[in-house]
Amino acid sequence: MPLSPADLAQSVTVPSPAGHYDELRGGPGGEAGELGVSAPMTASWRLFFEHTGAQGLSDLRRRQASLERQIRDNGVSYNVYADQDNPQRPWSLDLFPLIIEAREWQQIEAGVLQRTQLLDRVLADVYGPQTLLRDGLLPAALVQGHPGYLRGLDGVQPAGGTHLHIAAFDLARGPDGEWVVVAQRTQAPSGLGYALENRMSISRLFPGAFESLQVQRLAASYRAWIDGLRSMAPAGADAHIALLTPGPYNETYFEHAYLARYLGITLVQGSDLTVRDDRLFLRTLRGLQPVHALIKRVDDAWCDPLELRPESSLGVPGLLQTLRSGNLLMANMPGSAFLESPAILGFLPQLAQRLLGQSLQLPSLPTWWCGERAALAQASAHFSRCVLMPTYSGSALHKPFAGLHCNSLSPAESAAWREQLEERGDEFTLQLDWPQSLMPTWDGQATPPRIVPREAMLRVFALSDGPRSWRVLPGGLTRIVSIKDGYASMQRGGSSADTWVRVDAERGATVDRTTLLQAQVTPASVTQHRRVITSRAAENLFWLGRYTERSENSLRLARLTLSTLVSADQSCLPLVKWLGGLAQTCSLVDSSVPSPVLARRVFTRALIAGLGQPDATPSVGFNLRSLRQVASSIRERLSQEHWNLIVGTEQDFLKRCTEVMRDENVATIDVLRILETASPQLAAMTGEQTDRMTRDDGWRLLSVGRQIERLDFLATAMSRALEVGSLAEPAGFEALLALFDSTITFHAQYQHSRDIAALLDLLVINRDNPRALGWVVQTLRGRLVKLAGSAEDTLYAQVPDPDQWSLALLCHENKPLPALTQLLERCTNAAWRASDGISLRYFTHTQDATRSLGA
Repeated sequence: MPLSPADLAQSVTVPSPAGHYDELRGGPGGEAGELGVSAPMTASWRLFFEHTGAQGLSDLRRRQASLERQIRDNGVSYNVYADQDNPQRPWSLDLFPLIIEAREWQQIEAGVLQRTQLLDRVLADVYGPQTLLRDGLLPAALVQGHPGYLRGLDGVQPAGGTHLHIAAFDLARGPDGEWVVVAQRTQAPSGLGYALENRMSISRLFPGAFESLQVQRLAASYRAWIDGLRSMAPAGADAHIALLTPGPYNETYFEHAYLARYLGITLVQGSDLTVRDDRLFLRTLRGLQPVHALIKRVDDAWCDPLELRPESSLGVPGLLQTLRSGNLLMANMPGSAFLESPAILGFLPQLAQRLLGQSLQLPSLPTWWCGERAALAQASAHFSRCVLMPTYSGSALHKPFAGLHCNSLSPAESAAWREQLEERGDEFTLQLDWPQSLMPTWDGQATPPRIVPREAMLRVFALSDGPRSWRVLPGGLTRIVSIKDGYASMQRGGSSADTWVRVDAERGATVDRTTLLQAQVTPASVTQHRRVITSRAAENLFWLGRYTERSENSLRLARLTLSTLVSADQSCLPLVKWLGGLAQTCSLVDSSVPSPVLARRVFTRALIAGLGQPDATPSVGFNLRSLRQVASSIRERLSQEHWNLIVGTEQDFLKRCTEVMRDENVATIDVLRILETASPQLAAMTGEQTDRMTRDDGWRLLSVGRQIERLDFLATAMSRALEVGSLAEPAGFEALLALFDSTITFHAQYQHSRDIAALLDLLVINRDNPRALGWVVQTLRGRLVKLAGSAEDTLYAQVPDPDQWSLALLCHENKPLPALTQLLERCTNAAWRASDGISLRYFTHTQDATRSLGA
């Protein structure tokens, strides 16, 4: 008789070591007699595996590949040490969720709500009457001596009367099966977005198990949180909520963009905001718009360079003053970072008795602050079983160090640390290092594949849904301990898992099947929720258009130049001179490189070498990298397909260039193949930008950027061709058509004609050819009018009017007239004037730069 999927899963599970709680079997791990390998799995896990499908475990490898592909396609990332050049690290997510029974969750939920209420009251006292400090229930050194305590907010009552709108607690299950608190995060807790993405991914992979286990949904909690913030904000239901992010190079930027999009709020950086008359405003294309609530994902110290760290470019000058004035609700209120010190955990039981009149329902892991002699003496007896952590993390007055497991120290190292504890005990906190529970994880790389138990820690979130009222997100972010160093940290290479909390069916509870975040939309709310375009986002969209067009132009020019230099057309000196000069003008080749007329091979090698060196030459690779960097700053506005296309094009192009350049005698034909491969990818980007983006003002600026770049490039290319006389040669004539991407159209209309009049008609006068100057300036003028809302706009007037162009004025008897050169020069100048004018008006909000103050 064949084994059931659950029995088969149990047969390939690696036994859990003794001393740990086994989540799969619901008891302590170890030998068979102690609920070890022969003990049955819990009913929930058996139900989970029974719903893996008819193929059972044999289908898990496919699901694992599907999960990895989904994470990659969705762009889910966590950057350990992200910078502008390093690729983003894909988010690590295990195939199996952590399953928590309803009764267990009731205990966790009650304990987390109690702790959140306690911490909020501690903050109210510390920044209010300070009775806890006065009565010695909290050491002043842990509060006023901590860098996270902000004296400038003493006596400030937060908007809505609540300090904590989001609190996170890291929980671990001990060998006895009981949950304890290991750490708490109040400053800018991360994980809400990743928890949501994990749920989306895993529930789709195991839909049958998800439904059968009756897993509690998450959407209602997110909706209640946003509704609660609006109700407490100064503007009430009409409040404008924004999420403040450090920017795209932060390790959790994906989560910031993901959350902002899901919650329907504005994603902003510090440079997007300004303070006027003690109120916070958002810089937008249409002027300043008030912000009434701010979800903060920037650490407190960097929030306000006027009062905190002056070197910060992440915050907003004057932000703390808006809080004092009561004009802004901030989640969370700055000044809570001292609560994140592990030393605080040991004082919470007494604080709970004092402030709540209750004992803590959810205990903390035994923790000792070594600044008290009695605590140090007690902790010293357990030194080898502890983790040593800094008390004042982030303090400039104390030497920083990473937490370390004392059992990994040598005798000499242990003695040295003990000596420091005696000398500077207040700087250190010891926490008992005990074995955490083991959850099943899938190891598809093993031969044969198997289920492996690994230590896990659960981060649970409490979200405010009204004044001094909270609800616990029914789930959370499960982090799997890194195999390398034993820490449940994504920064140290750990992984994550979804968290399934079951509904308590015995008590009549049902699954809330809400999947949408917002309630029913009304006509009034539609107007209120139109997407705000910040000045920063507008500028990045403008440059997204420019770099996309610039990448296309530089790639087409590089292809045309290389194919000419290896063909029979290399003997056409005017053509070679024109292409060489244009390549240098467009920075494909350094100006110090000899002209291809004088040194064709040297020029060819320089052109090829620069293609894939974005740090050395502003050629195709440089433009593709710049394109990706700009796109990363507005990722929340781009479709996933668009973003993947941008990232994939850059990575593929630079990888291919690197591979080809390994050969000192690189063949030009191999380089041309790389350029030919990238060309349709850039065309696909154009399609994404043309047909799959909403036609708002942000898109219009993107289009304006493209048209400015195209106008300058095409006008310059034609002007140089006239200057060197390459159009008089058949090869030069065809090359200009190819550069304008108009060869097929021209020969379809004029067959094998080489008439200048026909050329100018298609490439200059024509309004139907998107590569013609007439079409470009017409489109540019139209976009500028739409942006300004008036045909009297000065930027619009500076762009040449194609209605005044005439073929008879540009050429005569098949020869170009001086008016053509003048027109091309006007087009080039207009492109640069439009670029400067756009920047002054929409990005820096500076008035006409040519007008004096006394005018």
